[in-house]
Amino acid sequence: MAAAAFLLLVLGHKRAAADDPAPAPIATDRPAVTDSSVVVPLGTLQAENGFTETASQGQQTFDGPETWLRFGVASKTELRLIVPDYFGQVATGSGISSGFGDLAIGVKQQLGPAPGGFDVSLVLSLSLPTGAAAISSHGYDPSAQLPWSRALSPNWTAAGMLSVYWPTESGRRNVTGETTFLIDRQLTKQWDAFVEYVGDFSETGGPRHLLHVGTAYKLTAQQQVDFHAGVGLSSAAVDHFVGVGYSFRLQAVRR
Repeated sequence: MAAAAFLLLVLGHKRAAADDPAPAPIATDRPAVTDSSVVVPLGTLQAENGFTETASQGQQTFDGPETWLRFGVASKTELRLIVPDYFGQVATGSGISSGFGDLAIGVKQQLGPAPGGFDVSLVLSLSLPTGAAAISSHGYDPSAQLPWSRALSPNWTAAGMLSVYWPTESGRRNVTGETTFLIDRQLTKQWDAFVEYVGDFSETGGPRHLLHVGTAYKLTAQQQVDFHAGVGLSSAAVDHFVGVGYSFRLQAVRR
């Protein structure tokens, strides 16, 4: 319902955009864990979608459609809606369960370009307890991310993200810090690939270290497909995961 309302709000103001200059090529937060350090252009609606299969301690789980809706409300500001994801065969305290996760809303503010050629953004989000009883955290869970990136050459980019999450687990907060670092290589004008390190450090449980690789291909300037996979590097991390995705952008409101 919330996703439908969001789409109706945006598309209800849709205007002809024939006279608008062509926007920059699509830049997505997926498939890397590290978010893009820039926002979507003013007046555009971007939908990022995917499907992931995960193996952990002998249990196979899947989730989809991993839909994020991003809408540019100013030149350096976007609103974000994370549509409830469906999780299948998830190990919970009551056994193996399936169902929808929680809805989340957020805002992304681009702070850069900063000195030294860095692009930086601040992302603030709040997860709402709308999911299935066995899947939902049953709490209002905030998070903050600070993604950054810097071009090293025309074809190489370094990026990373510092994050703090306040998830509710078993009725109490489990404050979790996360750091990521990636190197991206532009293979052709439409095709790039990356390798990424992800580390999660929570108040309870051991550290979770991941090695993550992926690639994205722009079908058009406003459409992208992606593929990614990762392996756990510590006992608390998942064994491995693999996923695919499709993202697109449209001009919803004339600039």
